[in-house]
Amino acid sequence: MSDAPSGDKPLLKTALIYDFDGTLARGNMQEVSFIPSVGMGIGAFWEEAERLTKEADGDGILMYMQLMLHHARQNGSPVTRETLRRHGEAVALFEGLKDLSWFDRMNAFGARYGLEIEHYIVSAGLEEMIDGTPIRPALTHVFASHYVYDDKGEAAWPAVGVNYTTKTQYLFRINKGVKNHWEHERINHFIPDDQRPVPFERMIFIGDGDTDVPTMKMMHTKGGFSIAVYDPRSNEKDQKKVYSLISEDRVNFVAAADYSEGSALDLIVKGLVGRIAINAGSMPAGL
Repeated sequence: MSDAPSGDKPLLKTALIYDFDGTLARGNMQEVSFIPSVGMGIGAFWEEAERLTKEADGDGILMYMQLMLHHARQNGSPVTRETLRRHGEAVALFEGLKDLSWFDRMNAFGARYGLEIEHYIVSAGLEEMIDGTPIRPALTHVFASHYVYDDKGEAAWPAVGVNYTTKTQYLFRINKGVKNHWEHERINHFIPDDQRPVPFERMIFIGDGDTDVPTMKMMHTKGGFSIAVYDPRSNEKDQKKVYSLISEDRVNFVAAADYSEGSALDLIVKGLVGRIAINAGSMPAGL
C-alpha cells in the first residue's frame, strides 16, 4: 500500500491470515504431485505416516516430513528447495486466487477504508511448496513447516513443524511484528497493546476443518474474526460439520472457499474490513 486516503492519518495495518490446505487450495499440497512422484498411493503414504507417528509417540507433522525425505531418497530423487517449489506449482488453488485478483481487490478495498491489508499464511504444509505457487508474491509472510538443507542443497531433516496447536503462536508473532520462527524474546516481552503493529482486533483468520479450530477459537476470543471455509465440491455432511463451528461459538462465519468477486466469502471479508475500520476509527468521511 502506498497512499492513505487524502488528508487522513496513515493506513492501519490489518492482517488477513490464512491456513493453506483446504483453505486456499483443494486437498493436501503433498498429494498433488509429490507423493505420486515417489511411487506411493496417497492413502498408503498417510497410513504409514500415522503408524510411524503412533509408534514413535511423535508429532505427526514432523513424521510426515521425514517420511517424504525417506521415500524420495529411496526413489533416487533427494528433496531440494527447487524440487519442492516445482511441486508447489501444481497445487490446485481455489477460484479467484491464481490471478491474484483476490489480493489486489482486498488491498484496494482496505485502503479505501484507511487500512493496509497484509496477507499471512499459517500452515502445517510446506513453505517451500507454497513458495512455488503463483500467490507467493502477494503474501506478506509465510509461517509454515520447512526443512533445513545440507551443503549440497538437499533437505536433511525438518527444521520447523507447524501443527494445529502451535499455529496459535503465530497470531502473536503477527501481532508483535515478529516475522520468523526462532525469535522468542520479543514474543515473551511485554509490549503495550497500542504499540503492537497488528492488534488482534484488526485480524481476520480464514481456515478449514478441525486442525484450525484452536486458532479460530483464540482469534474469536481475542477480539478478531474467524471464518471457516469448505470446498464448494464437498458433500453435505462435510459442509454441516463446518457449519457446526458457528453453533459451538468457535467461528464468526462459514462460507465456500470461493475467492472470486461477489462470492459469499468476498462479501463477508469486505464486511469485516468495514467493521474493523469503524472500530479503529479509520473510516474516511463520506463512506
